[in-house]
Amino acid sequence: MRDERYTDPGYEDPDELDGGEGGEELYEHFTVTVDKGQSLLRLDKFLVHRMEHCSRNRIQAAADSGSILVNGTPAKASYKVKPLDRISIVMPYPRRDTEIEPQDIPLDILYEDDDVILVNKAAGMVVHPGHGNWEGTLVHALAWHLRDVPMFQEGSERAGLVHRIDKDTSGILVVAKNETAHAFLARQFYEHTTYRRYVALVWGDFDEDEGTITGNIGRSPRERQKMYVFEDGSDGKHAVTHWRVLRRYGYVTLVECRLETGRTHQIRVHMAWQGHPLFNDARYGGDRILRGTTFTKYRQFIENCFELMPRQALHARALGFVHPTTRREMTFESGLPDDFRAVLDKWDAYVAARPEAAEDE
Repeated sequence: MRDERYTDPGYEDPDELDGGEGGEELYEHFTVTVDKGQSLLRLDKFLVHRMEHCSRNRIQAAADSGSILVNGTPAKASYKVKPLDRISIVMPYPRRDTEIEPQDIPLDILYEDDDVILVNKAAGMVVHPGHGNWEGTLVHALAWHLRDVPMFQEGSERAGLVHRIDKDTSGILVVAKNETAHAFLARQFYEHTTYRRYVALVWGDFDEDEGTITGNIGRSPRERQKMYVFEDGSDGKHAVTHWRVLRRYGYVTLVECRLETGRTHQIRVHMAWQGHPLFNDARYGGDRILRGTTFTKYRQFIENCFELMPRQALHARALGFVHPTTRREMTFESGLPDDFRAVLDKWDAYVAARPEAAEDE
């Protein structure tokens, strides 16, 4: 049997161990080709014998969710493996030993049923524990809110997670509430079939109304705390971001970003690479005046904006996926938070008072 194991070092993230606009760090992918001499054997038993530290329950949950493919077709746990079968499986990573103590932290819940919960995460909240953020995370809040749900009673720091957004990014996250839903959602994020829309305020203007940024993303070879675009494709992971202009302010632009892939800091690093760092993104150079006049009044205006929103101007506005049980497509939206709206209001007022500041208005 040839074992082509996909692994990802995701839990050594450069930010506050909070990942990025993706979820590839939260699941693992195995692809195997069965030996010619393999005798008929149940699929779950076959995989248990060949996958390290993987229980039969995890494999059965993956099969129930349609996340095990044999020769490209979803297979049941009872399927009899045959010689030269090509088996592909996507599963959430096994839970860690770190025990989470539930904390009574308010959550903005957009939707909840027996399989999933949709949360509107506030900026400043870390998704799961990591260096410097051992308490007060979204996972701690979920452990409290879902304390009667079996998956969340074991104190796992990865319970239900299939994707993440940065600490200082606001917006929508979906979390699974059982093993089958977890595996089903994990495959959708792995295959990039989810619907995700972000809103960002970026420095500079664009010649076009929409476009696509393609560039491999990996950890910066010079600064470990940053991600980096490898233009020649020699390193990093394939990443694609589609964008379109929502509102032009001349010196800054409001854009919508659609993720085709989901890499750590993808929107932030892609936009910075194109010369459009996110407004007030300290990590990628957006926390200083990059466009505009040298007048003291303008500098004070920008500083006031930074004070209103002391974080990168990025919000996960929409998320869509196929429901694990109903198999129906579901889409959820989240309005811009108060700090983001306040900054846009200031730019609206600035442009209204100085029409020449917005050349394309």
